[in-house]
Amino acid sequence: MHVAFVAYDGMTALDFVGAFDPVTRVETMGYAPLDWDVCAPAETVTATGALALDVDAVDQSLSGYDMLVVPGGMETRELIEQESFVDWLAIGRDADVVASVCTGSLLLGAAGMLDGRRATTHPSAYDRLEEYCEVLPERVVDEGDLVTARGVTSALDLGLRLAERLTDAETRAEIATQMDYPHYDPAAVVTR
Repeated sequence: MHVAFVAYDGMTALDFVGAFDPVTRVETMGYAPLDWDVCAPAETVTATGALALDVDAVDQSLSGYDMLVVPGGMETRELIEQESFVDWLAIGRDADVVASVCTGSLLLGAAGMLDGRRATTHPSAYDRLEEYCEVLPERVVDEGDLVTARGVTSALDLGLRLAERLTDAETRAEIATQMDYPHYDPAAVVTR
């Protein structure tokens, strides 16, 4: 499994790290083979709080990844208008699983990945997301090849849901225990 973690200047740090941590534990805790790249248009990305990340795949195609994970942030409102970024993101649409946290779903919508689908986002952006799809208020919406998570802290729930999709429910529970995160609720995940 080859995962692309999309990054961009101004993304919300917890959106990125909250999903990244549980997903990569699938490999680092020895449950299943997994490799990943941090993918962005530039060599270094600065998230909220001036958190700087080095990028593995700079301005490279997002095709060929099995999973694409897109964080949100206030910057998404501007990025949906940047044709070059939206076109670059759209290249990843053929991944087996496309996932987003918070307003990352706005980026997926702008890239044409939400047509006829159900998704969620931060409650403050429901009206913006309605331009692209049916909006659900649940914490995580799993449509099979599309998984979206609500607000910032739901990144942890998204990461755990993706870890479960990569392995199984028992492994997801073990990862959550290792993370000391007792708040994951499978009942808060809406599936199709």
